[in-house]
Amino acid sequence: MIYVPQRQTQPAHPHLRNRKAIDMADSEFLREFQKKVGNKIRENEISVVQYWHERLGRLVSMKPDGIASLQLEIKKIYDMMENRIKTLKKG
Repeated sequence: MIYVPQRQTQPAHPHLRNRKAIDMADSEFLREFQKKVGNKIRENEISVVQYWHERLGRLVSMKPDGIASLQLEIKKIYDMMENRIKTLKKG
């Protein structure tokens, strides 16, 4: 008969004992973090849309002397948007 030693179970490492609790805490933290980031992104988007809405509102309420002045105002807004896009792409 061949002797085969039984595998001894060692107590879990102190950091791994409550792995489920840690996983739950991590997932709760992750959900909370995602919520905060999502809210911040939404707030920023609202701010940007409100800004451009205001700029275009001024354009709409304007009483231009002719087409040239209206085109000039549209070109100013266009250039501002273009500069903003370049700035954002640079990071």
